Amino acid sequence: MQKFLTVLRWTVGILFILSGLIKANDPLGLSYKMDEFLNVWSISLISDRITMYFAVFMNILEIVAGLALIIKYPYKQTLWLLLSLIVFFSFLTGYALFSGKIKTCGCFGDCIPLSPKTSFIKDILLFLSIVILLITKKKVKSKMKKSIGIALLLLTTFTVGYGQFYVLNHLPIIDCLPYKVGNDIVEKMKLPAGAVPDSVDIKMEFLKDGKTYFYSPANLPDDFDESYVFKGRKDFIIKGNGIKAEIVDFYLRAVSGVDSTKTVFANKAPYALIFADQIDGGKPWNEILKKAKLKYSKVYIVITKEVENATKTFPSENILTCDNTILRTVARVWPTVYVMNGSVIMQKQSYIDFLKD
Repeated sequence: MQKFLTVLRWTVGILFILSGLIKANDPLGLSYKMDEFLNVWSISLISDRITMYFAVFMNILEIVAGLALIIKYPYKQTLWLLLSLIVFFSFLTGYALFSGKIKTCGCFGDCIPLSPKTSFIKDILLFLSIVILLITKKKVKSKMKKSIGIALLLLTTFTVGYGQFYVLNHLPIIDCLPYKVGNDIVEKMKLPAGAVPDSVDIKMEFLKDGKTYFYSPANLPDDFDESYVFKGRKDFIIKGNGIKAEIVDFYLRAVSGVDSTKTVFANKAPYALIFADQIDGGKPWNEILKKAKLKYSKVYIVITKEVENATKTFPSENILTCDNTILRTVARVWPTVYVMNGSVIMQKQSYIDFLKD
């Protein structure tokens, strides 16, 4: 029994630590996932920073709680904390599964994407495991000295907190996004082998003898005549197999609205794309642009808002626009500098590292 409880305790602890570490590598990604849930529930916050701070806190909590379970200090309180967390996570994954409104729950970030079904089953198994550990808690004795236990948990809290502060300023240490160095954006936009996209089946609605019939234009019945009264057209969505391209709907548009993606990717010599939400005075834009122009044949600024302000601030620069959803995936730090060769990503740096390099 003791061996079983030890294995169970370590398994639960390691899973929580692993889950927290993967998400701590990219806390902004977890923040965006939280925003997705809040948007589905029509809940609006004053600032996106609230979800970011909450994401940082949750990652620390998962890792520290997982470690506390392994070292068995404080054991009883940790089990109740883990039970509360897993009930909360089960609610989220259950909602994602049964509502169909959330495609992935973000339990293991973008590095290990899990379907809502897999995530929900995982959480149910973890819930049962924690319940077993709670029921048998009196059979587990902690030999950890209080001072050492507190020191370990405080050190872990500081390390994970600092690590998340670092990646929020320097990009994730492990890049699990489709826009990582070495990837060809054009190739990643192609459907993989075996993919069957959604399609639309157009049918016409007719009324005859009080009954409704649907026929496609090329498949009318043999007895079709004026007795069939046309009522309208219906579009029926035929679901594909769910396999999609890694990158969907990437584009770069000129300020005029013209799609400039192919034109930009036609550059042969290495060039720079600088992604940010807007041109703001808090960032060293002049230094970034000066250094980029010295190193690369062309430099493009890609933003999502305040375009008119950008053109006034830098009237002689190549300014492009993209969707905010694209920006959130392309750049976890604003601005982020991409060095491109055609559509291939050669280098990717936060503006802080770019200026230091």
